[in-house]
Amino acid sequence: MKQNRRKHSPSFKARVVLESLKGEETTGRVPRRFEVHQGQVGTCKKALMESATGVFGGDRDQKRGDEALIAQLYRARCTDADPL
Repeated sequence: MKQNRRKHSPSFKARVVLESLKGEETTGRVPRRFEVHQGQVGTCKKALMESATGVFGGDRDQKRGDEALIAQLYRARCTDADPL
């Protein structure tokens, strides 16, 4: 009989990762306590570290860079276009 996959909520994943980052328990004990695979904890931890800069305003700099690039591409396209 096939078992259904468990789907964890974002709040559950955050709780597991924060417990892991505390360092009060070994890296093997946290996944066992929450009944998840150790690789899932590592994957969620990596995702948190990659997106953590957005929490502190890192996205603003990216948006500014994107807007500048769009403006530059628009100017280049307008100057390269054939006049009617």
